[in-house]
Amino acid sequence: MQSISRRQVLASTVAAGAAGVVLPLIYPRAVQAASASVIRADTRVIEVAGRAANVFGLVQPDGTHGLVTSAANDFQVRLENALKAPTLIHWHGLTPPLGQDGVPDLPQPLLQPGQSYDYNFPIATPGTHWMHAHTLQEQQLLAAPLVVTDPAEASADEQPLVVLFHDFSFKTPEELLAGLTGSAPASANGGMAGHSMSGMSGMDMQGMSSGQGMAMPMDVNDIQYDAYLANDRTLDDPQLFAVERNGAVRLRLINGATATAFWIDTGSIEGEAIAVDGNPVTPVRGRRFPLAMGQRLDIRLRIPDEAGAWPILALREGSVERTGFVLATRGGAVKRIAPAGDQVTAAFDLAFESSLVAAKPLALASADRNQAIEIGGTMQGYSWTLNGRTWGDHKPIAVRKGERIELVLRNASMMGHPMHLHGHHFQVVAIDGRRFAGAVRDTVWLPPMREVTVAFDAANPGTWAFHCHHLYHMATGMMTVVDYAA
Repeated sequence: MQSISRRQVLASTVAAGAAGVVLPLIYPRAVQAASASVIRADTRVIEVAGRAANVFGLVQPDGTHGLVTSAANDFQVRLENALKAPTLIHWHGLTPPLGQDGVPDLPQPLLQPGQSYDYNFPIATPGTHWMHAHTLQEQQLLAAPLVVTDPAEASADEQPLVVLFHDFSFKTPEELLAGLTGSAPASANGGMAGHSMSGMSGMDMQGMSSGQGMAMPMDVNDIQYDAYLANDRTLDDPQLFAVERNGAVRLRLINGATATAFWIDTGSIEGEAIAVDGNPVTPVRGRRFPLAMGQRLDIRLRIPDEAGAWPILALREGSVERTGFVLATRGGAVKRIAPAGDQVTAAFDLAFESSLVAAKPLALASADRNQAIEIGGTMQGYSWTLNGRTWGDHKPIAVRKGERIELVLRNASMMGHPMHLHGHHFQVVAIDGRRFAGAVRDTVWLPPMREVTVAFDAANPGTWAFHCHHLYHMATGMMTVVDYAA
């Protein structure tokens, strides 16, 4: 954290027209050497809506938040727990060997206060990823960017900008969870359910149309947060990125929110989506792109050849709240942006997903094994299931090494779910039965009453979590494992 206050930065930037602004990015402190890095889980203080907030963070010893490394190196990281409570970190988007994935008890135990652990494994692919607790602590901002650069793109004439979005509450996760379920506050570390819990503050239900075009009651948001953040900041005091006129910018956007999906709105600048979940796709041009919880999105922009300031907004799905940041040239006038818009955004659909084509698809192969998975649950009673079972009563998805697996995911509930598979990347190969060579991902969005089929190669033996990345759905049951048979 820099000693200069955010408001000083904002004021000086407005006065100087964004000239010479130096911002606390992770890229200037990027770790490109093959030596081991240290990531410390620690406490920090940020300002949210004019109030001091005690949160967690994942920082390097020099204060850099997050990590940039190169795909030319192995992933060599020492995780240190400087918190007063046990913790463990999941390397979301990487495909480590069994025991280094960071999910408590699968099979690594939580790190106790003062303990450390050395991770060391090959990095299979570059891309925009992130790291986060697989515990209630994720709600308290125990998350950070994890960017793996591609040596083949080292000469690219573009400015990389990394932004992590989050949702924030001043309540503890235990209070929020109890407020939604009607139960007493739960232990943050009491068994696997506790390991995957996060908190809620209430239900926000809206009538929306389903993906099939039928007028049906759809549950869009079940949590009303105190704030929505972009790199720890609200639109009352957004981060300003100094950019060059006519310069190329690569936005590496990460939705680290625990229960909020965002529409990314590039405003007057048309962008092109070039990667999802760290994997390249045939570019898709547009000004509004969906970004579900756990997903990442790389957007390439060309800054206009004029002085100016251009906000990039993250609009809360099915609501009016928003967060974001500003791209500003020298001499660009930065205007205030309200943290709420005038119109309710639409619910997510699968139009964007249907338009994606993998730049590096899986090899063509027929499935050796098909597994149908029905996603179920309701807001009443707040219980969420996979094939009618909750975590603890789950039936593992059995696979064997070398098989091509297809999971046919059907959402029978009236709420959207971002489904995430650990230890692998999968390819979207069908939507509602229509086959196509879609994006390679690790997290895919399932709207209500829709079906998405994903395929992956069973090439990483172990037991791997498969769950909804809406952590409160996972907390109340929506989790199982992919298990390699002996």
